[in-house]
Amino acid sequence: MADLKVVYFPSCINRAMGKNEFQKEEDLQLTALTHQLLVRAGYTIIYPKELDAHCCGMPFSSKGFVAVNHKQSQLLEADLLSVSENGKYPILYDMSPCFYHSKEEFTSNLKIVDPIEFMLDFVLPKLTVKKKKEAVTIFPVCSVKKIGKMEQLLALAHYCAEDVTMIDSNCCGFAGDRGFLIPELNEHGLRDIKNQIPSNCTSGYSTSRTCEIGLEKSSGISFTSIFYLIEEVTR
Repeated sequence: MADLKVVYFPSCINRAMGKNEFQKEEDLQLTALTHQLLVRAGYTIIYPKELDAHCCGMPFSSKGFVAVNHKQSQLLEADLLSVSENGKYPILYDMSPCFYHSKEEFTSNLKIVDPIEFMLDFVLPKLTVKKKKEAVTIFPVCSVKKIGKMEQLLALAHYCAEDVTMIDSNCCGFAGDRGFLIPELNEHGLRDIKNQIPSNCTSGYSTSRTCEIGLEKSSGISFTSIFYLIEEVTR
């Protein structure tokens, strides 16, 4: 963590999508909130040079456009190599699925870091939790399960809340953009979610914006990035 610098790669989904219906007008959009949170933790933030042109490539890969996926991934990797000074500085991803895809695609020794690991290991130790929330619900998306970070997600939530409930579901069923096109997948994947959320819990957190959209619809409570939880309790 030389010089407390970090390269922040906001996913194209988080750059494009706004806040959810439960959030207030004064609440920051995720990329702005992440910037503020990192600055408060003492980091100097570096952004990719061609940020608006970048995507990790996963949306193309999931549709079978293999060549476009590889091209997008290679362009992103080259930019991240440049701005991180060939891997000198860590690179924060704000969505777990994007991190997982780049981890599988990249060929260099870039220090890309999942949002859960970065917040738990590099941000929270530099901040003070002022007041824990009473109760929160968390959902580990599929990529979090694949990279084995469920326990870290749980630990991160316990830093910030007294009572933590982890939703038990193999997959939320949103599956990238499938939840927009085939909502029945999402409805089935989360058919038991309301029964798992405690009555005193009104806030849910995860690390994938599209999954959070489906989680909100099925649960009836707000679901946002866990970055919002960390920002709130350390504000």
